[in-house]
Amino acid sequence: MNLGMPEIIIIAIVVLILFGGKKLPEFMRGVGKGVHDFKKGLDGVEEEIKKDINTDPVDTPKQDSEQNEKDKTEDAH
Repeated sequence: MNLGMPEIIIIAIVVLILFGGKKLPEFMRGVGKGVHDFKKGLDGVEEEIKKDINTDPVDTPKQDSEQNEKDKTEDAH
């Protein structure tokens, strides 16, 4: 979806009519804070994922791995 200059101008005029000149800066400030908080949240999630990837995996008990191998050989026959 590409927005050309005429579409952007129409959107700006509609926003200006709806919110007025006095409310527009407050509205845009709120939008900016929302975008900032959203990016901050994404960074937090990304950091948690990287932290989980870098941690050592928990060793599975030997019984479970042996049972899985037995199941695989039984399925093959």
